Amino acid sequence: MSKIVIVGGVAGGASAAARARRVSETAEIIMFERGEFISFANCGLPYHIGGEIESRDALLLQTPESFDARFKVDVRIQQEVVAVDRHAKVVTVRHSQSGETYQESYDKLLLSPGAAPIVPPISGMDNHHVYSLRNIPDMDKILSTLALHEPRHATVVGGGFIGLEMVEALRHRGVHVTLLELADQVMTPVDHEMANMVHQKLVDNGVDLRLSTGLIAINEINIAPLEPEATDSYDKPIAHHNTLNLTLSNGTELNTGLVIMAIGVKPETTLAVDAGLALGQLGGIQVNAAMQTSDPDIFAVGDAVETPEFVSGESSLIPLAGPANRQGRIAADNMLGGDRVYRRTQGTAICKIFDMAIASTGLNEKRLKRDQVAYEKVYVHTASHASYYPGAHPVSLKLLFSPDDGKILGAQAAGLDGIDKRIDVIAVAQRAGLTVQDLEDLELTYAPPFGSARDVVNQAGMVASNVLSGDEKICHTEDLFSSASDRMVLDVRNPGELEKSGAIPNAVNIPLHQLRARLAELPRDKQIMIACQVGLRGHVAYRILVQHGFEARNLTGGFKTFQLMNASF
Repeated sequence: MSKIVIVGGVAGGASAAARARRVSETAEIIMFERGEFISFANCGLPYHIGGEIESRDALLLQTPESFDARFKVDVRIQQEVVAVDRHAKVVTVRHSQSGETYQESYDKLLLSPGAAPIVPPISGMDNHHVYSLRNIPDMDKILSTLALHEPRHATVVGGGFIGLEMVEALRHRGVHVTLLELADQVMTPVDHEMANMVHQKLVDNGVDLRLSTGLIAINEINIAPLEPEATDSYDKPIAHHNTLNLTLSNGTELNTGLVIMAIGVKPETTLAVDAGLALGQLGGIQVNAAMQTSDPDIFAVGDAVETPEFVSGESSLIPLAGPANRQGRIAADNMLGGDRVYRRTQGTAICKIFDMAIASTGLNEKRLKRDQVAYEKVYVHTASHASYYPGAHPVSLKLLFSPDDGKILGAQAAGLDGIDKRIDVIAVAQRAGLTVQDLEDLELTYAPPFGSARDVVNQAGMVASNVLSGDEKICHTEDLFSSASDRMVLDVRNPGELEKSGAIPNAVNIPLHQLRARLAELPRDKQIMIACQVGLRGHVAYRILVQHGFEARNLTGGFKTFQLMNASF
């Protein structure tokens, strides 16, 4: 009989324990969790704070009792594994409440310690009004502070997934929010122009967005009570109590009642390091495709491990629940004699920001540039379903691919509806080894309430295929600002559109329906950069011009992409 000891629950450890039991009814399985909760929906924490998930109990997926009843797993909560003796194959366990320790032997050991919030060396970080959000107790503390002190202003530090979700949750509760982000954009898995859609959504929802701004220091101050009639913009008496004064990197100061630190996480590797296990180049626990560490009897999964990125094969740290769950299943099989391998991480992810969503898979343009990978990109802006059916919303999709063979390198999408299914389709296509040419031929469901006869994904594939086949040469926003004397910009939108949406500097305007009749106005000794609203009319204009002997390029994504590229916040 094999004895498996699992350190940590939630996505990785709990899925491994459940899978191990399904594989072997005779194995002895012990799971240690230093906290009170072994399996909870940590991705749902912000939504309970914001009130969208009303019941706290809905976040508790399994209790020790229910887990043992279903899977016959010895779950020991509030017991922390503090040491691993690899040679004796025993772990040392400490009771969180009593401090007493004891040892437990193992045949196979699984480490699923997760990741810990990054705590920067900022003065005042230990203030009792400064929080992070990683588990149920963190959530409870934040809710308690909101209920007890009723802060009218909160500051979220960091514009990643948790930061954005907390911004929305706090706004739902009627709290004024400032979002501080040290980078020049939020949501770093996507590129800057796509993130600009999120920036606009935040501003539209009353968020005080401060990009390229970091937190330097936190100080607690006392504000004398004002007269009872003093109110804020929500027409509610201002709560005057101990308040925080924040010093920011741009030299300004900000008063706030609550700080949520969400600048990222780092792998929890203390146990692995103390046990002498190898770490990867990024500081996570090093594992092979079987999820084995440098000790063949010790496996590791989840946010603490490094795994190869799907496209490049380079080491990556991608703290997502989906990969952790799959890794836990694979590790369980292999600890019981299986021979399964983990097939890399794409980093497919999505985030809800108020009524919009933004999602991505694979590599972004920043990463491709950094790694000097040859790539091309196209943009598509079209309706989420048939535009004549009520409720259609624009979908903006960016597709990155190899200019040599059409290999899908990555994709990003944003909008109000249908974002998840478009990125999911491309993520599946990428994992299956399909190319952008294959996207053109995908047969996706169509009815007016759900999609179009030519879906967003199909359209992106068609545009990319045109580029690869030479049927269309494209240009990008940065090309329009070239000072080269052998170029000109032609805008084929109607004059009314230019007045309403804006014009491209120094562009010549000839509406598409007049183009054939006005070809003589165009120079034949210059490359003509064509722009329209989203790229479709530009393609028609391109085909007209090249068949009349002009050298031309079409601005992919049209003026809408131009706007996203040049937006500032």
